Amino acid sequence: MVDLTSLTPCNGILPLSNDGVTLSEIDPGRITALMPFRGQREALTEALQAAHGLRFPEPGHMTATDTASCVWTARDQAFLMGPAPDDSLARFASVTDQSDAWAVVLLAGVDAEEVLARLVPIDLRPSAFPEGAAARTLLQHMTVTICRRPEGLQIMGFRSMARTLAHDIGDAMAAVAGRRAAG
Repeated sequence: MVDLTSLTPCNGILPLSNDGVTLSEIDPGRITALMPFRGQREALTEALQAAHGLRFPEPGHMTATDTASCVWTARDQAFLMGPAPDDSLARFASVTDQSDAWAVVLLAGVDAEEVLARLVPIDLRPSAFPEGAAARTLLQHMTVTICRRPEGLQIMGFRSMARTLAHDIGDAMAAVAGRRAAG
């Protein structure tokens, strides 16, 4: 019988580091898509608050505790990241496990925003994209969700694109480091 070993999406690809900027894989725990049923958004928020200490995020935002986060990902959808969802949430929303579908990485360092400025069409400077902000956007040709955490920029991309995600960000890291070195 074959003994299978579970691998993370970025196994053997990350971490990358260049001139003070680091790209590393994050273990987000469980990732669960929450899509409130019509008219149930407030009830879902109350259930999330009671079960996980989180509110359902407004568009373009995330909510977080020390052990969980809820990241806005689309029109009326958010990802609960960290714990398994409490059973009470299913009364108010579609609850779908997405854990195996995503690669989650953290880009950190003084030039993190400059690195992503080469790859995404949105302004990620802290003044425009403060802590707790979230956006669904393109990174090159890939759809990603980016949110600002205290430790850096969290980027979620499709697991099938993990190698391309790391490659594109790694190339941009090298370009920013080269420009800095050239002076």
